[in-house]
Amino acid sequence: MGDNEQRDEDRTSYKVNRLIHEPGRLIIMAHLSVVESADFLFLKRQTGLTWGNLSAHLSKLEEAGYINVEKEFVEKKPHTVLHLTEKGRFAFNTYRQSMKQIFEEFS
Repeated sequence: MGDNEQRDEDRTSYKVNRLIHEPGRLIIMAHLSVVESADFLFLKRQTGLTWGNLSAHLSKLEEAGYINVEKEFVEKKPHTVLHLTEKGRFAFNTYRQSMKQIFEEFS
């Protein structure tokens, strides 16, 4: 492989975290990145996702170790609090940097 071919390959092999890149999960991660924690109802209102969609996306993020989900009862009502883990914050910051690099390259 020649030098030009290697440079072309390097330019086209972008490392985008596909788990975060999905629009619903991206907006969840963005909201959680700017707060210490958020509850399920807050995220539902902010993202516009349905109960089921939000729950499914949160499960995937939790399975990846990106968020912590704490379930408790407040006045006999279930209350779910979420926050980014260190791994999740690192993954989101890495994702942001990757996207920034891609956009700068095409500017």
